[in-house]
Amino acid sequence: MSLPTRVRIVEVGPRDGLQNEKTIIAAADKIELINRLSDTGLRSIEATSFVSPKWVPQLADAAEVYAGITRRDGVAYPVLVPNLQGYERARAVGATEVAVFSAASEAFNRKNINASIDESIERFLPVLERAAADQVKVRGYVSTVLGCPYQGDVAVADVVRVARRMHALGCYEISLGDTIGMGTPGKARAMLRAVAGEVPMAALAVHFHDTRGQALANILACLEEGVAVVDAAISGTGGCPYAPGASGNVASEDVVYMLEGMGIDTGVDLAKLVATGRWLAARLGRASGSKVTLAAH
Repeated sequence: MSLPTRVRIVEVGPRDGLQNEKTIIAAADKIELINRLSDTGLRSIEATSFVSPKWVPQLADAAEVYAGITRRDGVAYPVLVPNLQGYERARAVGATEVAVFSAASEAFNRKNINASIDESIERFLPVLERAAADQVKVRGYVSTVLGCPYQGDVAVADVVRVARRMHALGCYEISLGDTIGMGTPGKARAMLRAVAGEVPMAALAVHFHDTRGQALANILACLEEGVAVVDAAISGTGGCPYAPGASGNVASEDVVYMLEGMGIDTGVDLAKLVATGRWLAARLGRASGSKVTLAAH
């Protein structure tokens, strides 16, 4: 087991975090959130999602938000796109990195987007083709990698198959998501090891929800396998609107605190991150979901 010396945090709060928050956040506050996050030293900040406002009302202002942020050199601002129409909307406001998604669970895909896994991949093939022509980077999400709210267990072979296909189609990085926080460290390690047998570890990221309090333990198990990219959300925001019982993502503040304590460089200013999480929690009208922040009160 050799831990990475540096880990890149992919901050997903402005998109994956906010999309499942009940309180609608004003576009100006979302812009301020992203600008504050840019000031912490984060290098990847998922800004928004160009999905139908009918499905995710919180992100109906995607174009306004993306156009309004102050983009910094050296910081990536990926946006989620479900199809070519979403891609075109994203490109119209200057997006230079996008993300596409599928699930390792057939049942989840059916409930989420009314399509099979294969059909979901077919839907974003035009995005990958256009992105390649436009020299736009594409990140791929595979959700329900350690369990599904509808079918229960998800076969590791299914996770491997979807991740391998998305990588082969041109996704530079594959984020493996435990959408409902069912995973435990042994299962997380085994899943990652299996995927890394088909997709280079350098092209893999992990994305854990903390529904059952296992996220940091799962991240550590995956770091020990060699993963060096971790998704997290400021103030532990979010969940998944299509996954009953999925509470927030692991808090970025807690991940950075753990990594710093282990001597792993993130390039992130923890004090600024905590302050930003507090600011967002106030906007949401509730306490922060970060244990580090709560302990500092």
